[in-house]
Amino acid sequence: MTEPSGGPAGGAFAEAAPPLDAGPTEADWTAAVAAVRDLPADGRVLLICHVNPDGDALGSMLGFGLGLRRLGVRRMQATFPGPPEVPEPFQELPGLDLLVPATEAYPDPDLVICFDAASGSRLGELVDRLETARAALVLDHHASNTHFGRINLVDPHAAATSVVAEGLLGRLGIELDAGIAECLYVALSTDTGSFRFEATTPAVHELAARLLATGIRPGDISRRVFDTRPFGAVRLFGEVLGRARLEPAVAAGHGLVWTYATQDDLARHDQRPYVLEPLIDSVRCTAEADVSCVVKETTTGDWAVSMRSKGAVDVSRVAVALGGGGHRFAAGFTGSGTLDEVVGRIRAELDGALTGAGRH
Repeated sequence: MTEPSGGPAGGAFAEAAPPLDAGPTEADWTAAVAAVRDLPADGRVLLICHVNPDGDALGSMLGFGLGLRRLGVRRMQATFPGPPEVPEPFQELPGLDLLVPATEAYPDPDLVICFDAASGSRLGELVDRLETARAALVLDHHASNTHFGRINLVDPHAAATSVVAEGLLGRLGIELDAGIAECLYVALSTDTGSFRFEATTPAVHELAARLLATGIRPGDISRRVFDTRPFGAVRLFGEVLGRARLEPAVAAGHGLVWTYATQDDLARHDQRPYVLEPLIDSVRCTAEADVSCVVKETTTGDWAVSMRSKGAVDVSRVAVALGGGGHRFAAGFTGSGTLDEVVGRIRAELDGALTGAGRH
């Protein structure tokens, strides 16, 4: 699940609170279709997803890119900020040939399309492409999205950004093939927790059925994405879970369980940071706590925080208050300071984050 972090985008795309709406209007869809259809014959398209990309970010971006390729778009790149490292579970996705390092991305594309980013700050050093591109389109499903594009397809009711991407592919008349479907299926299954989360509606299963009808193999995909990790990561998980702390009184008695991982932990087990992403699922199963949290050191004094709720607490309110964003049941932010200071800020916000009754 994508967990946006806050920070100003700057320039012509300074971020503001998004309007409350039910998702994209027909005018939004029409404008998005026109942005793609009106590309010149040699137009350059730049696809961008958020920093530290997860399955929905990469899957939506690459699946859409493969669709544009079928539409005849020839000059196209896909990228994300930071080191050009694709997490191991996603290294067999179709469309990886579209990826280029951020340093090689078109500086002034004709069309930039952003995937699964709730704010411009999630685009890192690539955020300036929103200003240099002739047209800027945002596809996302986070309720905290700041509507930072010129055209925004933001559906907070969608289970994943891939749902929005598939909707636009359909409106462009692009039929699903196995490559597109595999990318979108990875995106959909990761952001719904293998179809376990509350966002898993009948429409989600209907989309999954259409994707499976192309002939992709869900068992192979699930083993690769969910059930395979290095032994070093298994040892790392055991160590980090061993230091988990339960605080039953936090969040007005609904409870908080949390743990943390440091750069030294990763180095000791010779692991890359992305192996920590599934760790939140092992923490969130704690029966005595509604809220779960994993605090991951990114650099000295900086921490990426993943939060989950079982329903009593709206963790997106906590995340937004601390500079991030996300969903009611899954959110995140980036914090600075000592571990105790970051966790202390989370505790302080949690009592005001009860569903429907928060301070923020």
